[in-house]
Amino acid sequence: MKRYGLIGFPLSHSFSKKYFTEKFEREHITDCTYELYPIEHISELIPLLHKHPDLCGINVTVPHKISVLKYLDWIEHDARNAGAVNCICITPESPVVAAFTGEVGIKGHDFRLEGYNTDIYGFETSLKPLLKNRHDQALVLGDGGAARAVKCVLDNLGITYKCVTRRSAPGNILFSELTPRHIKDHLLIINTTPVGMSPNVNECPPIPYGAVTGDHLLYDLIYNPEETLFLKKGTEAGAVTKNGYEMLVLQAEKSWEIWNSKEKYP
Repeated sequence: MKRYGLIGFPLSHSFSKKYFTEKFEREHITDCTYELYPIEHISELIPLLHKHPDLCGINVTVPHKISVLKYLDWIEHDARNAGAVNCICITPESPVVAAFTGEVGIKGHDFRLEGYNTDIYGFETSLKPLLKNRHDQALVLGDGGAARAVKCVLDNLGITYKCVTRRSAPGNILFSELTPRHIKDHLLIINTTPVGMSPNVNECPPIPYGAVTGDHLLYDLIYNPEETLFLKKGTEAGAVTKNGYEMLVLQAEKSWEIWNSKEKYP
């Protein structure tokens, strides 16, 4: 049995377990299982991997997308640029292959951990069909781990952006400083914060919604509820809106592709 799973804390509401369990049933994949591994501290990762040597791949969610980097033997280019990983491929460390390739597991374990950020693929693939030439400047609401994939995609697409945060940080704008002019100048607005997520469905990021127009594109990484108050306000102003569900599906499928395309060492 091949084991896959998700690490993070807490894991009370997991898209990944439901998605992969249903995928395995739908596609008649009978030799795989996907489990939740709630670890509060990233230092618990290596003991977890030793406890479950049949783990072939794991997804990573908050709060470990950044702190997990120090445990990885190799990090894919975009994930390194983003400074965050949400997908790890686990392969046995073969002394023969390692000697031939020179890629010895730098952490000294009998497995090799390779890190990817499939959020980057999921967000970019989901966003690009909605973009128009006018969407060349963006506001990124929030600047945490989720924002890192978003910023990497915007960099790759040549879209300039400003991050909006509650606390002051170099180069960022405070929510309290946002003006209608900021909204009018940035026709792409992406919410990477958890504000508005169920059960707090009556909340939304504090921006001047009165300046949102039909030229705007509002994207919310939240998928539950299907339409957050942030998106609802955008729709009411005539803006194009999209939630994060497709992004999650795409990043999950990309993880699956990575886990199954890697040649397992003998």
